[in-house]
Amino acid sequence: MRNHVIIIGGGPAGLALAGRLADTAARVTIVERQPIDALADPAPDGRDIALTHRSVAILKALGAWDLIPRGEIHPLRAARVLNGRSLLALTFAPDAADSDRLGHLVANHLIRRALFDALADHPRLAWQCGATVVELGARREGTRVVLDDGTQIGGDLIVGADSRFSFVRDQLGIAADCTRLGKSMLVCRVAHDMDHGGVATEWFDHGQTVALLPLGEGQSSAVLTLADGAAKQVAALSPDRLGEELTRRFHRRFGTMRVIARPHVYPLTTTWSRHFAATRAALIGDAAVGMHPVTAHGFNLGLSGVERLGGLLAAAIARGGDVGHPLLLRRFEAGHRAATLPLYRTTNMIVRLFTDERPLARATRDVAMGLGARLPPVRRAVSAMLTQHAPRGGRLRLPPLPRLR
Repeated sequence: MRNHVIIIGGGPAGLALAGRLADTAARVTIVERQPIDALADPAPDGRDIALTHRSVAILKALGAWDLIPRGEIHPLRAARVLNGRSLLALTFAPDAADSDRLGHLVANHLIRRALFDALADHPRLAWQCGATVVELGARREGTRVVLDDGTQIGGDLIVGADSRFSFVRDQLGIAADCTRLGKSMLVCRVAHDMDHGGVATEWFDHGQTVALLPLGEGQSSAVLTLADGAAKQVAALSPDRLGEELTRRFHRRFGTMRVIARPHVYPLTTTWSRHFAATRAALIGDAAVGMHPVTAHGFNLGLSGVERLGGLLAAAIARGGDVGHPLLLRRFEAGHRAATLPLYRTTNMIVRLFTDERPLARATRDVAMGLGARLPPVRRAVSAMLTQHAPRGGRLRLPPLPRLR
């Protein structure tokens, strides 16, 4: 077997998988619509990613973490959840004996740049950038990918890492539950008067959800979720008016807000693929699971899926096995579904409960907030989920892969 892996999608998941295979004998081809210059120097997109300790360990193992400027890595020391005008608040903090933070906040474009830079000298990596996939096939004997310029690429495994609206998934005939929520998330970097203390705040207010992600001193990423049309109207305001609007919508909890980077708006859609694998094919990142951003775990789940698939592929290659073997792909699918489904369902339940404006729903979430505030085991369990510490000792380890024939 040549062990040629074709990764379709040059976002963080696709780049991370290529990096995970860098130390193996695999040949890797990345197919990406954007030109390579856009991958080498991605433009800021307004998104700041809350990375768990496990995700940081993965980025370190890939050689990407040390390529992110230290001044652009911000500590996430705790998280606080507010509900309407209730005086109750849920605060989640790490175990003081274990860590002083839940995780780290890093701009999405800086993570992407670091992942690309870590791959710049990969001798077995081929780039097909500025190219669109128009056809693909995956059979037991091998795979074929056809690009819009007529180029055909043969391989042993296709990996779809091409967003929650995955073309690869559609071509493979894998059904997915795609839910367009009719709301959009506006993200905007702001300066403000009050100290954030490294604490992320999520506030389920009536008719809106707002969040503040702590960045540098006196700076944060303001996140505002509204109906699609309303979010676009707010984003169209002048910087001064937008600062006033955000100050008002945050009820001056952090003092006056001043816009320091232009806003970006992202329509919200959740995705759950019915399968994460097919004949000589696998799905990772948002192509497999597209999370609602309320728990800030979509990126982290994507990296955990990369580590799971990459570990299985690396073990198979080391044993002279087949990267497209059906048992390997079934094992990946079973493991990643078991890891993601509970969080996917829980996140959707939280969104439904805390955005429902009916009186019964409001009363229910008041009760839920009260129980969480009074029961330390509940807070500790959520904090452990948010923290996701990696095992000590460097690269994350997976159970041994059975020998494949």
